[in-house]
Amino acid sequence: MARRRAVAAVLTAATALSLSVSCGTTSENSGQGGGGAQESECGGPDGKYTIGMSQANVAEPYRQRMDDDIKAAAESVPQFSVEFADAQQDNAKQVSDVENFLTKQIDLLIISPNEATPLTAVVAKAYNKGIPVIVLDRKVDGDAYTTWIGADNVEIGRTAGEYVATTLLPNGGKIGEIRGLAGSTPAKERGDGFREGIEGKDIEIVQSVDGDWLREKGQSQADALFKAHPDIQVLYAHNDPMAEGAYLAAKAAGIEKNLKFIGIDGLPIPSGGLKAVEQGRLSATLIYPTGGAEAVDTAKKLLVDCQDVPKEQTLETELITIDNAATVYNEANS
Repeated sequence: MARRRAVAAVLTAATALSLSVSCGTTSENSGQGGGGAQESECGGPDGKYTIGMSQANVAEPYRQRMDDDIKAAAESVPQFSVEFADAQQDNAKQVSDVENFLTKQIDLLIISPNEATPLTAVVAKAYNKGIPVIVLDRKVDGDAYTTWIGADNVEIGRTAGEYVATTLLPNGGKIGEIRGLAGSTPAKERGDGFREGIEGKDIEIVQSVDGDWLREKGQSQADALFKAHPDIQVLYAHNDPMAEGAYLAAKAAGIEKNLKFIGIDGLPIPSGGLKAVEQGRLSATLIYPTGGAEAVDTAKKLLVDCQDVPKEQTLETELITIDNAATVYNEANS
């Protein structure tokens, strides 16, 4: 059950050797290179701490769930108060949000970057001020942060590709792909991994389009994709909302029964990917844990418990099909 809830961090030996401590770094990093000398100050259990949570875009259900998970976990830590900011998929606004947190002198920053490169410098700025920085889900360039928490998106993409190759298209076929936001690390990694999963098979990705993680854009992009390539057999989307949008486009065209749809996220909510698989709209999804609870636990270790944390914390995932969708949903909500 714990594995299915994806709350365990899987750490490699190399990761375990790279530790960050409670209050950032004294080195001045560009954001492209490694950290320097580490400080070891920690306020301890008697302190009160303000956490700034900079979210990329809460219009995405996954990101709203991430914020909800952070809020719920923080309520059990009496020393914590959390302030949330929504960048609304705007890099400049997210930079401004983080700058605002720094002006308020927050004690720790959690950030899920909209895109990697545009957010790298401001993340490094916070880190170099001695503020612990937890990078959640999406990444920035370099390693000027305290810890990154997320799932292995290359492995997720690879698993999706292998599922398509072995189960949906064992004799080969044609695929359409709806990518996430260009410039966000999961979009590249989920695409790269998927191609690894279908490598050597008689499977062709006939077209890839950008859906920016959004259901509505996924639907419009899929509609054009289906018209341009009526021979597509499988639609691979980088998240469940875009996969659901593609399903709606296919249904409107009367071709949904001719296609298979696969997404990523597997949120355990009525409108999430687990129910979409259980109800037959999606053939499969993959659990992509929000990391919200793990981020708060890490913040507690850094600020309250004065403990070291690993540089990377990789969360477990799971392939969801009709065989296990209901069970995983019920376990996640028990």
